[in-house]
Amino acid sequence: MIKPALPTNEAERLAALQRYRILDTPREQAFDDLVTIARAICGTSMGAVSLIDGERQWFKSLQGMDGEQTPREEAFCAHAILRPADLTVVEDALQDARFRGNPSVTDDPFIRFYAGAPLLSSDGYALGTLCVFDTSPGQLADTQKQALQALSRQVSRLLEMRRLRRLIDHHQSEHDWYEARLTEYYVQLEQQNLELSEQTRTDPLTALPNRRALSAALAEAIARDAGVPPAVAIVDIDHFKQINDIHGHTEGDRVLVELAAVLRAQFAGRGMAARYGGEEFVILMPDTPLAQAELQCQYLRQAVAHLPLGLPVTISIGLAAQRAGESAQETLRRADAALYQAKAQGRDLVVVAG
Repeated sequence: MIKPALPTNEAERLAALQRYRILDTPREQAFDDLVTIARAICGTSMGAVSLIDGERQWFKSLQGMDGEQTPREEAFCAHAILRPADLTVVEDALQDARFRGNPSVTDDPFIRFYAGAPLLSSDGYALGTLCVFDTSPGQLADTQKQALQALSRQVSRLLEMRRLRRLIDHHQSEHDWYEARLTEYYVQLEQQNLELSEQTRTDPLTALPNRRALSAALAEAIARDAGVPPAVAIVDIDHFKQINDIHGHTEGDRVLVELAAVLRAQFAGRGMAARYGGEEFVILMPDTPLAQAELQCQYLRQAVAHLPLGLPVTISIGLAAQRAGESAQETLRRADAALYQAKAQGRDLVVVAG
């Protein structure tokens, strides 16, 4: 373990931190919400808003573990603030000389993966980080890194808004000016929250809607009750593990992206195609008779089989129409059972649930 060095501007940095009067304040929902979004985007079990004081790391928000503070010399974030402009990612703490002997790595909570985006004061000092961490080694896609940095800027704006509120309380004569600044910050936060909310509903690899977005759309389609029940198809790439094993995960990712492009082209404006997990995709076809839905699935199966990928790729599809009184999960289970039949019958097939 290597103890973190002090920033060259440590005295000024600590003075900036004190100006925010944030240390040892109660937990606040606004900070907890941003940590929740960061964990969802990055797929980690733990996350925090961490502030680096003179001798300690103090948590304004902490999720996935208990505690209020740790010694600064053991803090991953104390290393992260040394590079205020950069995101610090530790893919495996046991392979990093700075952290392999850290008590947080060798003992509870057994941290292996860490990513921290510095929180900057209005005058550019690194006060701490918005960080996510987990007990397993990991990586972040570029979109996840960008989202984490965007969220850290929102945390910094929250800190700035709290400071402005105190100034408003002490300078009533300047109330109108500060209120305008607060309004500006709230507008920026609301806009970024909308953008980040969209990211939590999108698969970063394929840019298709994810399972969360599909669940909302399917529930809406069932509730709409337009006369023709929605049809749901589960699509699975045949022998996908062999593609990864023989050609590598990069090639496997290329197959997923190409299939996503076909799905997007065929179902844009006529439903939704979403990545359900791994090599599985789900197609929602609202207001679509079952016979028409089956025909569309056959077209999709043939289109995938003729993709110029340089290797043979086929798909199996299980299709089900939502029944009256049936929940979304029950419809998906019937489609999944039909998919299982398609695979059992030789793959590269469309099977309609009974």
